[in-house]
Amino acid sequence: MRGEPCLKSRLVVVTDPSPHPAAPHPVVLDPGASSLELTRQLCDIGSVSGDEGPIADAIEAAARTAAHLEVTRVGDTVVARTMLGRDRRVVLAGHIDTVPVNGNLPTHPLVVDGEEHLWGRGTVDMKAGVAVQLKLAVELAEPVFDVTWLWYDHEEVGEEHNGLRRLALTHPELMEGDFAILGEPSNGQIEGGCNGTLRAEIRTRGVRAHSARAWMGHNAIHDAAEILQVLQSYRPREIDVDGLRYREGLNAVGIAGGVAGNVIPDECVVQVNYRFAPSRSLAEATAHVVELFEGFDVRVVDAAAGARPGLDAPLAQEFIAAVGATPQPKYGWTDVARFSALGIPAVNFGPGDPSKAHADDESVPVAQIVAAEESLRTWLSRA
Repeated sequence: MRGEPCLKSRLVVVTDPSPHPAAPHPVVLDPGASSLELTRQLCDIGSVSGDEGPIADAIEAAARTAAHLEVTRVGDTVVARTMLGRDRRVVLAGHIDTVPVNGNLPTHPLVVDGEEHLWGRGTVDMKAGVAVQLKLAVELAEPVFDVTWLWYDHEEVGEEHNGLRRLALTHPELMEGDFAILGEPSNGQIEGGCNGTLRAEIRTRGVRAHSARAWMGHNAIHDAAEILQVLQSYRPREIDVDGLRYREGLNAVGIAGGVAGNVIPDECVVQVNYRFAPSRSLAEATAHVVELFEGFDVRVVDAAAGARPGLDAPLAQEFIAAVGATPQPKYGWTDVARFSALGIPAVNFGPGDPSKAHADDESVPVAQIVAAEESLRTWLSRA
């Protein structure tokens, strides 16, 4: 992908039908600060899903200070691109929203087992990764690749609101690249691809009756025992995909039934979540669930395809060598799948322990923030 060298900062505005109003007192970020300090600044801007306007404003303003970046705003998604005419382009993306705060802001330093951490909502998922990206976006005027830096909204809520999904549908040209890195927490390691996910409702049907005369009805909740037995006896697969071993899972995640304390229920619904290896398509995953629960009413209510690791791509191999890490599989679903669907190999790489994402004691090791910045800086600016 080629373009003309950027001689001055350019702002491209894409109209959004319902933009968030500007914050009454805009927050000013300092991209010249350390990546740790920038993480703190970003985290202390509350940005629970649906309230990303102020943080998007701050990120956009910081990106616009760099003369080498072309900045585009789509709703509360900010895209900053170099246009240097390089023969390859990489995309580095991160979401700017968090799950709700639960007494874990503002951030503060913390020592865990002798290791310095930054504690607070968003430190792991995933403002430390965003801070590293924003700092490098502003500082690296001459990267060896053209780079698209992409910070998007509404990742922590329903699929229909996701800013990256919206961008892929309305402005896919802004996501173009030869390789993508999503800053999801990965303990500073490379996690390739991701599992797919499918959620289905399995229904049983019965006949209502007074519980004093249960024989006159048919109990739908009792019939759910067969569904639970299928789940209890199921043995998830472990599957090698492009050199990484993915673990699948099939689990009940909800159950509902019952009318009143004296009524035999005529319906029971078991919600089942299937996490499947990226070697399976959505159609194959759906067929597998339908086959397992043959004879029941099976309705898929939510599904997203996984992403193959794509580690054989030349840029992926170069990045692995630069980081010096052994790639691992990503068991959860992430937005790398959106890049994969566009034919762009993508990996997860960011500071923070994924098991601490969304936790009330969420905290990120300072050393991982520093290491992530060093690895990306070296890879993007090497001679």
